[in-house]
Amino acid sequence: MKFPAHVLTVLLLAPLLSFSAAAADQVRDYPLAKIAAHTYVIHGPLGYPSPENQGFMNNPGFVITKDSVVVIDPGASLQVGRMLLKQIRTVTKLPVTHVFNTHVHGDHWLGNQAIREAFPGVKLMGHPEMIKKIKEGEGQVWVNMMNDLTKGYTKGTRSVPPETATPDRSDIKIGGMTFRVHAPEKAHSHTDIMIEAVEESVVFAGDNVLNQTIARMVDGTFRGNIAACDRIAAIKAKHYVPGHGPTGDVSVVTNYRNYLATVFDDVKQQYELGKSDFEMKDGIVAKLEFFQGWDRFDIEVGKHISQAVLEIEAAM
Repeated sequence: MKFPAHVLTVLLLAPLLSFSAAAADQVRDYPLAKIAAHTYVIHGPLGYPSPENQGFMNNPGFVITKDSVVVIDPGASLQVGRMLLKQIRTVTKLPVTHVFNTHVHGDHWLGNQAIREAFPGVKLMGHPEMIKKIKEGEGQVWVNMMNDLTKGYTKGTRSVPPETATPDRSDIKIGGMTFRVHAPEKAHSHTDIMIEAVEESVVFAGDNVLNQTIARMVDGTFRGNIAACDRIAAIKAKHYVPGHGPTGDVSVVTNYRNYLATVFDDVKQQYELGKSDFEMKDGIVAKLEFFQGWDRFDIEVGKHISQAVLEIEAAM
């Protein structure tokens, strides 16, 4: 049968168009890093959510217990969550039974939707204040924000919040392993939990700790975040997984603590001398030489100085 030229063109292009449509709904695969005997992390690229990174920029992790998989922070979208599940399947066929969400910022938990679709009985867990904030509408705010920042890439993502609250200092036994919850007050977001996989000597710090990148601090406090760093550094775990950036030893925690403390302590000293935030900046930045090459440093450091001033004034 002979087709008209325009029909033949459509037929020839159809497979390519179908492939493009499918690819547009997927996050490119990122490699798994095995950081302990049963613990894996996918280290997302640094930067803010964008079309280029497809909205993926956090560090989803998981622990394989004797009969199930426990996920920590499944990512920023339905699409990221599906990529994580695909990577989990490369190392185990066990079901995902539990998910810990470290805090309310959507780049860490909107992937819950993919986990719930694949495993309807999964238990989603988070800080009680996180659950409250999402019920009050913050979940939809993050859905909209991610969609806007990625120019529609995360379309289809819905807010599927945690339902089970995780009290501070609770030990949750799953598949023969212990997951210890550390819920510091007024740290990165006021909704934070950090998860210690005790037998693995691994701590998932959420955004209370970052490595090679600087966090937004608009929802947190310097004093609370510094205390959170001190708390998990005292555990002396072998492995610390930051919310963003490479996993490492306890120096990952102490480095980030040093950044926070340098900013806050210097702002306090300069404030007591009567200086305004813009007058402090050059001197404080000079003391942060170690961090000047970190991603987002130039964007965030001025904001952090201003926020430290507000925190000091609020405590007076």
